[in-house]
Amino acid sequence: QVQVEESGGGLVQAGGSLRLFCEASGSIFSIISMSWYRQAPGKQRELIGTITSDGTINYKDVMKGRSIIFRENAKNTVYLQMNNLRPDDTAVYYCNARKFQSVYWGKGTLVTVSS
Repeated sequence: QVQVEESGGGLVQAGGSLRLFCEASGSIFSIISMSWYRQAPGKQRELIGTITSDGTINYKDVMKGRSIIFRENAKNTVYLQMNNLRPDDTAVYYCNARKFQSVYWGKGTLVTVSS
């Protein structure tokens, strides 16, 4: 089993920046990739980007150019740096870890961007 916990959410003004944290614990050996998603009220969950075990990062269009995903292996943590935030970035941000055929989700962290 892998446990995933997000943190770092909060209230930020439009144009501001925020860094989210995703820590994996438990049986983290052989995690293939970790991904960031978000889900705005009334909308489907959407993929922001993925970092694989070899360090390859793939960004989707949803926050491309305004987000950076990076990791710190010593802390088993993946980060989502978000810049130039807009009110429509308001959402619950989730992290998951993929290991073999299983995907482990965190409970999410709320980001609210005020205008």
